[in-house]
Amino acid sequence: MSGKGPFYIAREQFGPNKGGEWNRYIKWSGLTQLHELVSQDGMLCPTVLPEIKDEYWPHIVREDYMLFYFTDLEYLLKQVSGIAEKNLLCLFLNPTVQPIAPPAAVQFSFLGYDLIEVTGDISALSNCGGFPKAFDNSELNEVGLLSDLIRAREVQARLREFYPKEHHANCDVWAIFRAEGI
Repeated sequence: MSGKGPFYIAREQFGPNKGGEWNRYIKWSGLTQLHELVSQDGMLCPTVLPEIKDEYWPHIVREDYMLFYFTDLEYLLKQVSGIAEKNLLCLFLNPTVQPIAPPAAVQFSFLGYDLIEVTGDISALSNCGGFPKAFDNSELNEVGLLSDLIRAREVQARLREFYPKEHHANCDVWAIFRAEGI
């Protein structure tokens, strides 16, 4: 598999438990099919570890825009063990085939693909109000992701084709798996 990963991150949960904030988001986005949003979007689902501590450096990806991503799952698990409400994610950046989560101390389930701006952390799928020439909001699954890699790649190409001046439309494809039962 080409692409990069696996990487790991723990993000805040965003769903009906957020009350009015969730209701406002659903009204604004029109994504009424969502049961929860699981995304790489840093505004909607920020990391639960917002500070990069010196001791993280041997355990994180040391590249532009990727400093919050861990390469060492066991280390990340220790860092977030006291945080009850979180989504622990296993991620693959720009896969060319359907990735498989590696065997780990926790079981990961595949959720889908997000499209995140290349030089930031905004989702073109769930935080831009929609791009109707690239995809229909009804294509997103119950957690706000595209379920098929081929379709995610098509949407990525269409975003670049039809919205070349929109910086949120210049996206990477991220495969997202979520840890179960932690």
